[in-house]
Amino acid sequence: MTDWNEAVARAGELPDYLHIDGEHVKDASLESIEVCDPATGQLLGTVPAGSKQSIDAAVDAAKRALQGPWAQIKPRDRGRLLWQAGEAIRAQIDRLALVETLDSGKPLRDARVGVERTADYFCYYAGIVDKLEGTTVPLGNDKVCYTEKVPVGVTGHILPWNVPINMVARGLAPALACGNTAVIKPAEDTPLTALLVTEIIEQAGIPPGVVNIVSGYGHVAGKALAEHPEVRHVTFTGSVATGKAVMMSAAQHIASVTLELGGKSPHVIMADADLERAVPDILKGVFANSGQICSAGTRLLVQRGIQDELVAALTAASEKMKLGHGLDDPDLGPLISAKQLAAVSGFASRARERGIRFATGGEAFRVEGLEGGYFFAPSIAVDVPLDDELACDEVFGPVLSVIPIDDIEQAIAIGNASEYGLAAGIHTRDIGSALRYARSIEAGQVYVNGYHGSGDTVPFGGMKQSGIGREKGMAALDAYYEIKSVTITL
Repeated sequence: MTDWNEAVARAGELPDYLHIDGEHVKDASLESIEVCDPATGQLLGTVPAGSKQSIDAAVDAAKRALQGPWAQIKPRDRGRLLWQAGEAIRAQIDRLALVETLDSGKPLRDARVGVERTADYFCYYAGIVDKLEGTTVPLGNDKVCYTEKVPVGVTGHILPWNVPINMVARGLAPALACGNTAVIKPAEDTPLTALLVTEIIEQAGIPPGVVNIVSGYGHVAGKALAEHPEVRHVTFTGSVATGKAVMMSAAQHIASVTLELGGKSPHVIMADADLERAVPDILKGVFANSGQICSAGTRLLVQRGIQDELVAALTAASEKMKLGHGLDDPDLGPLISAKQLAAVSGFASRARERGIRFATGGEAFRVEGLEGGYFFAPSIAVDVPLDDELACDEVFGPVLSVIPIDDIEQAIAIGNASEYGLAAGIHTRDIGSALRYARSIEAGQVYVNGYHGSGDTVPFGGMKQSGIGREKGMAALDAYYEIKSVTITL
């Protein structure tokens, strides 16, 4: 294994502060949160446990910036600042990826991709800043009517722990492109790269107060941010239960929300599918980031005639996967925390008690030299009943549930028999079946003969209890501006 102490030294000084109005500050309570490496359990450092008072200060700073320097910058110049922010992030890819791996446990190659995508978000939205045009509305010769797109105001961003650095930019970049300011509350498990990015983009020219970040617990800092009457839009990614609470808090002051919540995404494999191509797509779809992805293809709906062959191929490939520290670029890193390991282990042990068979895995995994890490083996549960919790609930770990189907109609029916509607996939050579499935399945994004990989310029979000609104691409901008209509009588 890569020398841990040497890697931590290369990461440099880690942030142990809040960033408000361009300043490094401590929370008045002086309470702190320990930040640990999930692959070893070792302490990386601490960050402040931000209080309501710190959230209030951050929102005040964001409001002053909104009404002051940020509003005075011309759109083209604001676009240049976003581009500079993206390139400044890209220039620090080595350090940011290293910190992301130490903080979240993900393989270093994936962390590097995450940093690149973070930079790309800022550069992508930089190009739209001076193109947010309004329209004219014909009302007759005695009137002139036009519309303009104006910022919603101060935006709040409550981030998840599974893709920490990427999620900073996914909501922040379009918010800034539309002229808003922001307060960010990163996940308490993975706050480090969000704090670093905030500082980097400010050094690249974004004025102080435009972006503020308060680390802390969701029930304190996150709650205070969602409830704050000066926050006009809240973007949240996380569980359905917490999403509902965020929405209720925002509703008290009629703020809008973007919610990206849970998923239990169906991945259909028809008998005519190219299995050589499907197997790696299935594995990537469910085991990427150790299964800690909302859109993971965790329900594998397999046509009966090929189920045994496919399960055998998936089992053989899964058992060759290497688990280890993210610094060594394994196939799977650890789960984020002891709490998450216990939750995933609980799903597996209860399933075995109910008589469900695992073709492979189904238990915590010990990695030599990393006894303090939170590892779980890649797992495949076979012939899972439709009403079983493995087929219905989000596990958020590397657990695949195989469900037999007879035909495309049954695949659609089972796929839609879920409270979630985030993603779906299908492998088939029959384009008619693929299109029928894509049109009928209740999901915000559908993958045909692949899984994931559509990129950050494609709208992303869920149906039903998987969320409200869309992130990524041009669709993300809709959440961050309001349309003002002006009518002039001549």
